[in-house]
Amino acid sequence: MLSSVLSFTPEMAATVTEYCTAVSNDVSKEMKEVWAWTCDSFDDADKMSSPLQGATMKFLAEWQQPKRVLEIGCFTGYSALAWYESTVSTQAEIITLELDPKMIAASRRTFDTYKLNDRVKLMEGPAQESIEKLTGQFDIIFVDANKEGYEGYVKQILDKKLLSPRGFIMCDNGTFDASDGFPANLADIQGIVFARGMTISTEANPELPAKVRPYWTENGKALRNFNNFCKNDSRIDSVLLPLYDGVTLIKWKNGHNFVRLN
Repeated sequence: MLSSVLSFTPEMAATVTEYCTAVSNDVSKEMKEVWAWTCDSFDDADKMSSPLQGATMKFLAEWQQPKRVLEIGCFTGYSALAWYESTVSTQAEIITLELDPKMIAASRRTFDTYKLNDRVKLMEGPAQESIEKLTGQFDIIFVDANKEGYEGYVKQILDKKLLSPRGFIMCDNGTFDASDGFPANLADIQGIVFARGMTISTEANPELPAKVRPYWTENGKALRNFNNFCKNDSRIDSVLLPLYDGVTLIKWKNGHNFVRLN
């Protein structure tokens, strides 16, 4: 297999997604309800994780058996519900950060409706300020927030050693901006993820409305800087996967001089 990205048309990608979802573990009735409610209630519902991604998150959490989970960006609480359902055996503490008052209200609706408040704590306000208040360590950290903040959030997490020795960070939307053309030297790319096919070039997604293309292009530029940060930080190992909207996985490098914080 010479390439890690299958050359799907949008129609083929939709069909493959449907098939993969159908043959993968199903998400719960409650997660389906939150997903449907979000799609019906919010114009930007496409920011939410897909059902297949929700199933992936549950799979990873059930395998990892975390005691604590941190997520940066809560949206309507769909991912927090996934973490909650998949950590029943460990009764993990789940801390989720959100800034937008509209999404805070939506998340609290989800937490109240499905009785998640015994293990889910929502911290309101700027993520950087909330991260600074955190202590202890987390086994899973999920970042799905404002893209220009990714580098700062992950660096802050690493500097404070909030990630446990065998934990991992999962960052959604690992986009790459190639609006100025692809590098002539493949080695200069340092990680490409084709998030939604919308920040690669105008030709990559001609159906994308012109009014939102500048927004996604700026996100791509911010995340290109983040990708370079992950590649060059000597403390961590990272891999950028062309899945969903792009997923970056980060762990401490083997042999890293790790000091556990109490």
